Amino acid sequence: MDAQHIGFIGLGVMGAPMATHLAKAGHHLWLHDAQTDVALNLANAIGPNAVALEDPRAVGAHSDIVFTMLPHGQVVQSVALGLDRPGFGLINGLKPGGLLVDTSSCEPWLTRQTAAALAERGIGMIDAPVSGAQWGAQAAELVFMVGGAEPDLARVRPLLDVMGKTVFHLGAVGCGHAMKAINNCITAINLMNTTEGLLAGQRHGLDPAVMVDVLNASTGGSWVAQTHFHQRVFNRAFDDPFKLELMVKDMGIAMQLADQTHTPAPVWAVAQALWQQAQGSAAPQASVSEVVRWMEQQIGTDLSAGAKLPSGG
Repeated sequence: MDAQHIGFIGLGVMGAPMATHLAKAGHHLWLHDAQTDVALNLANAIGPNAVALEDPRAVGAHSDIVFTMLPHGQVVQSVALGLDRPGFGLINGLKPGGLLVDTSSCEPWLTRQTAAALAERGIGMIDAPVSGAQWGAQAAELVFMVGGAEPDLARVRPLLDVMGKTVFHLGAVGCGHAMKAINNCITAINLMNTTEGLLAGQRHGLDPAVMVDVLNASTGGSWVAQTHFHQRVFNRAFDDPFKLELMVKDMGIAMQLADQTHTPAPVWAVAQALWQQAQGSAAPQASVSEVVRWMEQQIGTDLSAGAKLPSGG
């Protein structure tokens, strides 16, 4: 694949390793982040294939394709259209035929609005949110959920393959973001459900570490059982880099999708209320892992590998 000029905006936990993979594949990177030093430091770490730029317009002017990895749809829309700084959005720099690939977790309705505004200037957009967490970004093993036109996906698929292991095409623009919200809502429920089961088991006298091993070999297993409790809870680290507030945001998107499609979602509604309670008790920027600690506090039991309380304790 020939080297391309690629912009990348949003260089946090996920964006930095994703951009680094593209640079290592030989592409020329034009970087921007709300924190100027973050973009400068990453450009210095990558080397001559990467340059930090001062605003989205400049990134667009140097790039044929721009990736964004940002907190939510309002930020993506602002960066793309220059809403906060008129004249400095990607729309003011990208040429007709340019393409925005938004890998953030966003509201599908905002994504469609952004895509429509870009289309008026001859600029394409696809949404390609990811699953795989920080380690997946670092290992280039992300799963991409794509919404957009097939020719646009074909154009960027080689770049997605550099950063990930699987690409799913869900449909038109916005469909990728819809799938991402649904995926995260299911993940959030799995985390709470598994925690509740481990707490009940520990209070009955079972070792929660062994319980997780059983789940991982049985029908009750899940991604969170495989990646969370041995790694982040039993050691009391509670250090998943994904933020609790972002999970609550994604659950809110999923609930709005259910409402828009007149789909009853009573399980989602209960889970959303519980996650909102946990968020209200957590510190700003708290890890998603803190929902486990919050649940422990609600019943007065800490999960601990090897712990065995008396049956019924």
